[in-house]
Amino acid sequence: MTLLVAATISVLLWFIPYAEVLTYPFRIFVTFIHEGGHAIAALLTGNSVASLSVAMNASGETYTTQGGLISNFLIASGGYLGAMAFGALLLVLIRKAVAARIVLVSCAVLIFALTMIWGLFKPMVSLNAWSGIPFTLFAGLFISVGLVLIAKFASARVATFFVSFLAVQCVLNALFDLKTVFFLSSPFAPAVPTDAVNMAHATGIPAIFWAALWIMVALGILWFVMRLYVAGRDKSFQPDLPFEDTPTV
Repeated sequence: MTLLVAATISVLLWFIPYAEVLTYPFRIFVTFIHEGGHAIAALLTGNSVASLSVAMNASGETYTTQGGLISNFLIASGGYLGAMAFGALLLVLIRKAVAARIVLVSCAVLIFALTMIWGLFKPMVSLNAWSGIPFTLFAGLFISVGLVLIAKFASARVATFFVSFLAVQCVLNALFDLKTVFFLSSPFAPAVPTDAVNMAHATGIPAIFWAALWIMVALGILWFVMRLYVAGRDKSFQPDLPFEDTPTV
């Protein structure tokens, strides 16, 4: 029920003028997860991360070294699919009844680590993307502290709602960002640098192919986790059935 309420509120806010002010911190949170997905994918493929920054308009940039084609694909895919996978993970944690306070503190630690390591220290050492440090540092600390305060002082019901809302925002923002990148990948769209365009430059395959591929994979992740969610719910609510005694022979 909490997840349903969070999803309903998220949808209703799209139709309320200026409601984006209320969801702005959550949008910035998803941007951190998106850029963190690029950074983690780079590390897992043996590359390094020079900087990670988040802008006031909720866009972001992550600069990494580039390896071969496979590592380029995984790094480019780590943003949108990483946000979707993170939202799916939160849904699984909700279904498994993991304490919301633990989830919120864990999210705070993740955002704080992304902010301090790649949003502050690495750019200062590598002298790269200094212009993105102020807002990235402010937003990262604000979100981290906010999540910890909610975990510490909010009731269990409110904390659970925030985890549900974060999960819904990650999933919905990932889908709508993929829809945007799909239309921007059209041959008739204005030239805008996107992850799909980066893959097109690396492979020669049109950007719209990569956008469509990511959409299918993201929907597959969502379908899979919702099946787990519903299956877990059905199992938890299935009543015990009486056993009939086996007749003696």
